[in-house]
Amino acid sequence: MPGDDLIRLRIALTAFFALDGFIFAGWVVRIPAIKAQTGASASALGLALLGVSAGAVITMTLTGRLCRRFGSHPVTVACGVLLSLSVALPPLTHSAPALGAVLLVFGAAYGGINVAFNSAAVDLVAALRRPIMPSFHGAFSLGGMVGAGLGGLVAGSLSPTRHLFGLTVIGLLVTAVAGRALLRLDPPAPTPAPAPAPAPADRIPREGLAPHRLDSRTRTLVIVFGLIALCTAYGEGALADWGALHLEQDLDAHPGVAAAGYSCFALAMTIGRLSGTTLLERLGRTRTVVAGGGTAAVGMLLGALAPSVWAALLGFAITGLGLANIFPVAVERAGALAGPSGVATASTLGYGGMLLGPPAIGFMADWFSLPAALTSVAVLAAVAAVIGFGTRRATAN
Repeated sequence: MPGDDLIRLRIALTAFFALDGFIFAGWVVRIPAIKAQTGASASALGLALLGVSAGAVITMTLTGRLCRRFGSHPVTVACGVLLSLSVALPPLTHSAPALGAVLLVFGAAYGGINVAFNSAAVDLVAALRRPIMPSFHGAFSLGGMVGAGLGGLVAGSLSPTRHLFGLTVIGLLVTAVAGRALLRLDPPAPTPAPAPAPAPADRIPREGLAPHRLDSRTRTLVIVFGLIALCTAYGEGALADWGALHLEQDLDAHPGVAAAGYSCFALAMTIGRLSGTTLLERLGRTRTVVAGGGTAAVGMLLGALAPSVWAALLGFAITGLGLANIFPVAVERAGALAGPSGVATASTLGYGGMLLGPPAIGFMADWFSLPAALTSVAVLAAVAAVIGFGTRRATAN
């Protein structure tokens, strides 16, 4: 594939990653207004929100097969259209069961597009022979920050219906432009390596070539990389739901300062991912995962156990920097080993970690304390570092 086409493909995929984060964050900031509109209790809203998780997990397990059959580019575009349309549905509901039903559709689109564009990104990484996966996830994080910021600005002036319908319009426009470019471009062939061929476990197969024949060792490695993704996403989910409460409840932070806790984490993660390609080129995958896991463990111990608000905020930021590139590396390695099926497995396990984090922290907070519970994020980050070191041969540094 010519170099210009590779650049166009990278731009189109970056647009879809950013759009995914933008739409999802735009929905999240309107949850309180949707709760008031439906009259749902906290427990009923919690059950309705499970629709997003259920739809995503179910679809992630199926999207790998769709990508193998139809190609990751058409599936990405189709899921982009569905995601853009489905985000406008929640404001049209007036009960918790109806909300749960439409969120099932929204979650299905969200899970599907995550597997599809990650699969397409794995092909591009193989063709460029550069570790650019973190830049795509950085675009997702940046899109999320823009979506959340814009949602906060218009929350007082626009109803949820108008706001989310606006996201639909933006989503369809971006999908039309970026999707047109994506559909014109075939998945690229890997660039031949100048060095001798690596061991089979380190080769980066290409979608569209011979089907991936997975032996037990490859399946095990894919699951292991999925567990690394789980350890990372666990921390992200835990900080999103419990970080502000920890600052306000345990450190007596002002509510405005407490709300900035996750922003510090998210901003640091975005910066870490946007600089991730350079970091991976200098350190390699194994060192990046090991250093990232160790950094996140230290940062979260500071964030959970620090006696002052500002030290805790610093700990959250360090945690974000540490976790930033572990998930992209894990998904890319799983995809390199097993194609779209590997991406689907790692993404499903990673998303499961994001779902597991908040309730696990809640149970441990009841048993011990919230600061003690948050140290589990540090423990799992350290586990990710240990697993990453153990898979160094398959990571092909």
